[in-house]
Amino acid sequence: MTMIENLLNLARAAQKNSHSPYSHVRVGSALVLENGKTYSGTNIENASFGGTVCAERVAIWKAISEMGAQKISEIAVVSPAGWPPCGLCRQVLSEFAKPDTLIHVGNEVQHLKTYRFSELLPEAFGPAHLQKS
Repeated sequence: MTMIENLLNLARAAQKNSHSPYSHVRVGSALVLENGKTYSGTNIENASFGGTVCAERVAIWKAISEMGAQKISEIAVVSPAGWPPCGLCRQVLSEFAKPDTLIHVGNEVQHLKTYRFSELLPEAFGPAHLQKS
């Protein structure tokens, strides 16, 4: 099994635990860190919509809370329509991804597309922008 297939399968498994009573859209995500450890997450909605968290961010928070700051090598996102990460998730990814981090997008059945992070958020605002000159 390839890394893409493995991540998509982990994301689909996480998708089953989605708490999405408002949108009724189940999203799952899985990532692999540079050290080889994998983490998954699902979207968790809240009646106060601002409290909703996307699957990608859940996976990232789990990874960082357990391993400390790490770089993400690859991440997969699955949804019924095969959506790529939203803008907020792209910004969070900018903290832990490299320009060549692979982002795989799929649905419940197939892998649809792979992007490099730099394609999804060119000129990303990141930690380097906050360093003193």
